Amino acid sequence: MPPDRQTARVRQAVGLGVLVVLFILVVFGFKGCLDSRNSNALKDYNRNVTAVIKDSDGAVGQPFFQLMGNGAQQAAQLQVQVNQLRVAADQDVNRAKAFSVPGSMAAAQRNLELVLNLRAGALRKIADRIPSALGRGQTSDAAVTQIAAQMEAFLASDVVYSQRVAPLIKDALDASGIKGQQISGSRFLVNMAWLSPQTVGDRLGRSAGGTTGGAPAPGLHGHGLLSTSVGTNTLAPEAPGVVNRVPASPTLAFTVKFANQGDNDETNVKISIRVRGGGKDISQTKTISQTKAKSPATVSIPLGQTPPVGQASTVTVSIARVPGEQKVDNNRSTYTVIFTQ
Repeated sequence: MPPDRQTARVRQAVGLGVLVVLFILVVFGFKGCLDSRNSNALKDYNRNVTAVIKDSDGAVGQPFFQLMGNGAQQAAQLQVQVNQLRVAADQDVNRAKAFSVPGSMAAAQRNLELVLNLRAGALRKIADRIPSALGRGQTSDAAVTQIAAQMEAFLASDVVYSQRVAPLIKDALDASGIKGQQISGSRFLVNMAWLSPQTVGDRLGRSAGGTTGGAPAPGLHGHGLLSTSVGTNTLAPEAPGVVNRVPASPTLAFTVKFANQGDNDETNVKISIRVRGGGKDISQTKTISQTKAKSPATVSIPLGQTPPVGQASTVTVSIARVPGEQKVDNNRSTYTVIFTQ
């Protein structure tokens, strides 16, 4: 006999309830699988970035600066060896491009590729200029300066990684509630002194003026930067939260105070000012014919044009290494400046 109407309705309600419960279980199970898959993808991406950036730093950056540090002794094979490292840097670029990138890591990936491309491109240009840099005369001087300029690409890559890649990876992991992941740091440029053409020239066995050889006089050599000022404003070195405000002017001049801290008089000492910001890149250099041992010196360097107004600019002041100078960490200082109307 078929069930009565009431019994049938109860059975239908129970069946519908079971279907609803099964549907909910399926939905939550599917969502759990998706969440787990996304979490694993984010972790895998972070591990891939760690691997490629450690390879870039350790298998490309460190050997490169070791080669350049012994450039005078490695002259015959230096270009070939740097080109081999450039090939390794290109492989890092291709390796990163092949990563499986979760959607939330897209911005981190773009910046990672920029980091690796900056490094590979700079190595390529440096390798191209090494033969000229190892020569003599004005062509050699220009090549050394160009190599030092490419070192700034390495610095830029370190900044992009620390300020964009690593924070973006962390943001994506945090947004998915993923904890306990180690996010790799990166430092390709081992020493800021490599930004100086004098340092590059010295490591390639060239002294000031494009000549090679010639031992410096016995005793200590070198200078130390004491202060930089504009008018009555003495600039405070770059630090978190420190911003200098300086009235802008087409006749703006920087006063640089420094000291010959060595035991020898030095000749043809180059002091450089560079202002970068607002799409401008302004550089001026003045050469001091002689500084006296254990004595202070002051030089005024006009900027030659109006700096960018109303936004933060980076001002870099540097004293070029002189032959025989070993300590260079006090030859350079960077300032954050807002030039005002």
